[in-house]
Amino acid sequence: MIDLGGIGAARVVDLSVTLSERLPGTWPGHMSFAHHNWNWFAEVEGPTGRTRSTAPYQTNFIVIDEHCGTHFDAPTHFIPPEGSGLPAAGPLGSQSGEKVPPEELMGPAVVVDVRFLSGQGKPGVSPFIEPEHIRAFEEEHGELEEGEVVLLRTGWDRYYAEGEEGERFMQAPLVTGEAPGWPAPSPKLAVYLHEKGIRTLGIDAPSIGSAHDGVPVHREGLGRGMRYVEILTNLGELPVRGAYFIFLPLKVAGSSGGPGRAVALVPRGV
Repeated sequence: MIDLGGIGAARVVDLSVTLSERLPGTWPGHMSFAHHNWNWFAEVEGPTGRTRSTAPYQTNFIVIDEHCGTHFDAPTHFIPPEGSGLPAAGPLGSQSGEKVPPEELMGPAVVVDVRFLSGQGKPGVSPFIEPEHIRAFEEEHGELEEGEVVLLRTGWDRYYAEGEEGERFMQAPLVTGEAPGWPAPSPKLAVYLHEKGIRTLGIDAPSIGSAHDGVPVHREGLGRGMRYVEILTNLGELPVRGAYFIFLPLKVAGSSGGPGRAVALVPRGV
């Protein structure tokens, strides 16, 4: 039985990044995030002309890629549908974002610190997080258990910033190739975690996929029904174990995933 009093007393940690046109939350080459005013309280002159006003209220509109900011990947992000004749096609290719059960995007959190890998990649190349890294974690903190949500703390969210610092988040590893990529799970790690009964895997970096070849790990995991939550933040505020992870995406028909709000519930005193 769920202790509602315990939930009510829990500390809520926001694990979501802020979306802004000035922050690096959009995958290079995808539709850029845009947030603009549609109606304001009164007509005023703005930077792009006169702002309309049909009534005394404010509303804005957004243009957003499904994989912008804190978001999750549904199987359809990388798994084509059956009958398409494409590589990796299968039954999960019909499981779009709105069909993923919400309970599969939440569970007891296990935070695995892999910050020691940050900066170890070559320019444009990510260092891999391998099964041996997780086994070393398990030797110290206990075996992973079925149903737990594994959160990989790379420390890469420190680059989620405006200006030059933000170039390191995605631009420098992916576009210019001037800087190392973020630590990313290897395809072998996705298989290892799935065999452990881990369905949901999160990371505080741009992608579960590596900067140099993100397809294989997506196919290995999503093709087995895993769910990936990307561009998290504040994982350092969570205990190794003891928090409860929740991600609730927008429910969009036919989506390949989508943005949402990720939080963790941490019991007081933990």
